[in-house]
This record gives sequence, structure tokens and C-alpha cells, in this order.
Amino acid sequence: MSEVRVRIAPSPSGNLHIGTARTALFNYLFAKKNNGKFILRIEDTDAERTSQEYIDNIFDSLKALGLNWDEGPDVGGPYGPYTQSERFDIYPKYVQKLLDSGFAYECFCTPEELEQEKKEATEQKRAYVYSKKCENLTDEEKEKLRAEGRKPAIRFNVAKAQRAFHDSSVLEFDDLVKGKLHMDTDLIGDFVIQKSNGAPTYNFAVVIDDALMKISHVIRGEDHISNTYKQILIFEALGLEVPRFGHLGMILAPDRSKLSKRHGATAVSDFVKEGYLTEALINFVALLGWAPSDGVEIKPVDEIAQDFRIGEISSSNSIFEYDKLKWMNSHYIKMLPIDTLKEMLKPYLTKYPLNELSDEQYTKMVEITREPLTLLSDITDAVPYFFGKDVEIEQEAQEKTLDTETAQQVLVDFVSKAKDWDWSEENLHEKLAEFRAYWKESAGIKPKVTMWAVRAAITGRTCGADMVGILVILGKETSLYRAEKAIKTAV
Repeated sequence: MSEVRVRIAPSPSGNLHIGTARTALFNYLFAKKNNGKFILRIEDTDAERTSQEYIDNIFDSLKALGLNWDEGPDVGGPYGPYTQSERFDIYPKYVQKLLDSGFAYECFCTPEELEQEKKEATEQKRAYVYSKKCENLTDEEKEKLRAEGRKPAIRFNVAKAQRAFHDSSVLEFDDLVKGKLHMDTDLIGDFVIQKSNGAPTYNFAVVIDDALMKISHVIRGEDHISNTYKQILIFEALGLEVPRFGHLGMILAPDRSKLSKRHGATAVSDFVKEGYLTEALINFVALLGWAPSDGVEIKPVDEIAQDFRIGEISSSNSIFEYDKLKWMNSHYIKMLPIDTLKEMLKPYLTKYPLNELSDEQYTKMVEITREPLTLLSDITDAVPYFFGKDVEIEQEAQEKTLDTETAQQVLVDFVSKAKDWDWSEENLHEKLAEFRAYWKESAGIKPKVTMWAVRAAITGRTCGADMVGILVILGKETSLYRAEKAIKTAV
């Protein structure tokens, strides 16, 4: 195959998982690096688990990550349709070709008979492979079974295909990521390629789809390695060109168990909902098993594509470090233009009456609270004291700060002096500096202790955004009202 063509073929049985997104990204990077095509194919043959909601989520998530496909269900292409359920009329002729060449045969075994075979294998402590008892049925035997109402499944003849194209029962291929891999095909057993209801199985349909869509490289998770041996044999039996395969290590949670919802978000849409920027997410995912040649980790996907080298992907599993992702996300938040950040934060501020703030006040609020944000959603808990006349005092701020004699004295003095202050930002900086200096010189109170008292009274907290900025946004009336109220209610 002269053109590099790769694909991502998710099953719409759930929202797009971060592991699938990583696979999509590596396919996308490989295509861009080699001036190839990146194809999206929807494998929706499991009707019971498939839903349009999940298909939409796949589309939306990949687009949000910037992984735009060259061919797919929505954009079309020369080898469509790109939705597997629309391709069912394609597969039967290839099944028939295998039947005619002897690489497949009809199997009339009932589920009960197959279960009995498995039970006997378990009792004999041997790995189960199908007994092949239907391989050499005569036409008369087949007709008798049909007369009983049995509908045959179609099984692939593994041993015959292996003997036809290889010197031994060992099948070997050169994996793009893991190097040489091999398996004794005698351990596979004759597997079903078409169910008794006429539907193709995964391993058969994916071969036909990949071949007809001229897929040159199949890059996917290592959980598909066992399928690869089956698929290679089908490619060969049909006389189709076998693509190159590359299998990625798994993504594990920090405790090295399978990544699941108990560890945190796992679907791309969940990460976005929590306030991760897609630029940060795709940048982080690119580093799960791969590293840039210059050691610079934070860079846009286009730069990553130019540097991408599939042969340097680690064959080991990767650990999904949520803390590192948050650090990276924080960096990307800091890089956002203020106007962009203002709009991106609004969905996380719906519980607050933003109309109470002017645009100038809202801009100021975002400017002084953005520094510690690791997620966009952090803003929700970072800003409640900017709204309303009253403020909720946290228990720690009340007990450890406001309830102390020092804090009460500081607040009485603050209210007394601040009533006469000009409430401009420049003047507040100057007056607060003088206020802190006065308490340090007159009573030996550290400046931070002085400001803890003022902050606790006005914000209900002992830490937070720049105090001058807070006072400017709240205004003189609300600021002094809260300070006076803290004096009245303090113990």
C-alpha cells in the first residue's frame, strides 16, 4: 500500500473512553506524520448496546480534541459507507468465498452442545478449542440438520489456513510497537465468522472493512493482539493484503489497576464537563507511552505530529496521572486570553447572579482568581464571596481567626479607618500597606495575621484572591458591612 491509511473504529456502546481517544490520537499523529488519511468508522453491530447518543458523543469528543477525520460517516469518502450496520450486504460474498475455497465450513452445533464441549475441556483440565466435529459433514447430514430447524453458523478453518500460508502452526508478525509476536494457532480453534442469524462477527467484519477501505496500518490497544492472529489468517485466506499492526500498552490508574470511574473521569466528555481544556487533555494523552524528542512536554498537537515516531512508543502500560493532567491543565488555563477564559468559565458560574457584576468587575474577578485554577470547574468554589451582601463564614475562619481577640481589635480599627478611605485600587494598596505596618509597629502583629482578620470577615475564608482586588469588586459599602457584621457576631 503506497498511501498511509489508518482508522479509528469505536463501538458506540458508551461515551468515548480516554483510552480510545489515545488510540485515535496515535492514529491521527501517524497519519499526519506520513501525509496519510485518518478514517473514522463506527462499528455499531451490537444493536442492543448501540445508541445515537453514544455515536454523537464519539463525534463531539473527537472533534473537541481536534482529531478531525478525512473520511467518515458524516463527511463520506471513496470507500463508504463508514457505519458497519450499513455494510451488512457486503460481507456474505466474502463468507461464500471462504466456504468455496474450503477455508470455512458450516457449523450446526447448538449452544448446549458447545457448552458441553467446554465443560468436558474444563473437567479434563485442558484449554478449550472447538472440536471441529462439523468440519466434514456430508451434504446429507447437513440437510438432515436443516430439517431439524438448525441454522448453521460459519466457522473459519484455522488449521487449513495456517498450513496453506505458513510452514508450521506458529504464526508470527512484526508489531510496530512491540516487535516480533507469535502464537501457536493450534490454540485458537476454529472460530465463528458468521453467526447463525447471518450477522458477521467482529473479527470477520473488521477484516473486510479494513481491506475494502485500504487500511495500511492498524494501530490499537494490546487487548486486540489475540484477534490479530485470527485476522491475519482471514486476510491471507481471502488473498487480501495484510496491513501492518501496532498494539499500544494499556492505560492504568495510579494504583496500577484498570482505569475506571472510581479513579475519576474516564470519558472525554466527563473530563470536559469537569473543566479540563481539550488542548491540555490531548497534550497529556500524547505523553502516555510516548515522549517528544526535545523533552518539551507542552506543545500543540500539530507540533507533536511532526515529531511523532511510532517505533518509539513504549510497549509497556502507561499510568494515568490525574495530578499531572491537572498541572498541565492549569498551565493551559493560564495561557488563555482573559476574554476567552471569561466565556469558558460562565457555565461553571450559573449558580451565581453574574448580572450583579459589571463586565469590568467580572473581568477583574477572573483576573484575580485564575492563578490557582487547575480545572475550570474550580471557579465555582473560588468565588462565592463576590456575590450578595452577606457572606458565609467558614468554620475554621470563624474559630481560628475571627473569634480571637486580636482579630476583633484589628476589625474594629479597620472599619474605623476604612470609612474615610478612597476606594480606588491604587489607594487601597497604599492604605492596606499602612494598616499592616501600623499593627506590626504598635502591637507586634504580623502583617499576614492582620490581613487574615480582614479577609476572614469579608470573604469568610483565610486564603483566596488578592485582597485589594476583592475590595474593589465588592465596593466600600459591602466590604464595611461585612467587616462590621463580623465584629458584632464574634465571640
